Amino acid sequence: MALHKGRGFACINYPIGMNLGGDPSQALVHSTPDGKFMVSLSAIDLGQGMKSVTRQIAAETLGVPVADVYVDTADSDTGPHDMGSFASRGTHRVGNAVIRAAAEARAAMMEAAADELEVNPADLDTDGEGNIHVKGAPGRSITVADTAIAAQFKQGKTLSGRGIFLIPTSDVDADTGEMTPVSCFAHAAVVVDLEVDDETGEVTVSQVNSAYEVGRALNPKMVEQQLIGGAWMGISHALYETTEPYYPDRSHGPDDYNTYLMPGAGDVVPHNIAVLERPAEDAPFGGKGPGEMCANPLLPAVANAIYNAVGVRCDVLPITPEKVLRGIQANGGAQPKGTF
Repeated sequence: MALHKGRGFACINYPIGMNLGGDPSQALVHSTPDGKFMVSLSAIDLGQGMKSVTRQIAAETLGVPVADVYVDTADSDTGPHDMGSFASRGTHRVGNAVIRAAAEARAAMMEAAADELEVNPADLDTDGEGNIHVKGAPGRSITVADTAIAAQFKQGKTLSGRGIFLIPTSDVDADTGEMTPVSCFAHAAVVVDLEVDDETGEVTVSQVNSAYEVGRALNPKMVEQQLIGGAWMGISHALYETTEPYYPDRSHGPDDYNTYLMPGAGDVVPHNIAVLERPAEDAPFGGKGPGEMCANPLLPAVANAIYNAVGVRCDVLPITPEKVLRGIQANGGAQPKGTF
């Protein structure tokens, strides 16, 4: 018996969203009577933090505190149209729609404040703390709350905005059909270190090192958490999880979530992350979002590390101990490929 160390590398260029019909997202923003703002979406937060990010984007665009913004992801009957929460499109597509809707609502808010302060809207600015003041004369100001009250109960105005984002239609080469299906890409590179037991075929991951280019990290802590969680989703796909039925005999396969094999919190290993910020020109405040890219490069990196450790090339997932052991036996023993 021997434990063989292996290191595997993989990189990815991940397309953000898609190009079907412009891949549209819509958003609505309106003020409540007390000067808070509601963002209405049909895009659903699947746990990836989209509500938090769109809340930040709306607050930054409106010029109000994040605490004064709420996001409602109701459903497609009550919310504006959205293509869906897939293809890692949430931050980019929905965020752009939110910017447009919040900008329109901000313009209405500044006009209402200008009426109260008897100045031109262009002479006003927000301080991000719930106040609107005259540029160069901070003593002349009105709160966002008082502006909302005046607009709705005195001026007869609504502080609201609508936003839709469509990506530009791609040019198509008439001869080849070549086109650009997406507007931007995110990128990642991953190195996985692991050990393989040549007697049992068991694989144990020991460390992950990665670099992710996500545009701009709009919420750095959430980005880090998603990268770590997404990486372990990828490792779980690579080594554990399968929905493949074991016909005709299911005696060794999972029947329910009590027997479904997947790693737990105790299996998580050190993960060193470098987040590279290269703001995208067409993204909301430069942020593209990590999305599914978190998990994808881990699968080939694990497969490459196993090959590096014992010389077994597995191309069917999950890479179970049985598959590794059969590969070692077929090769006449472990065949380490050396370190790099």
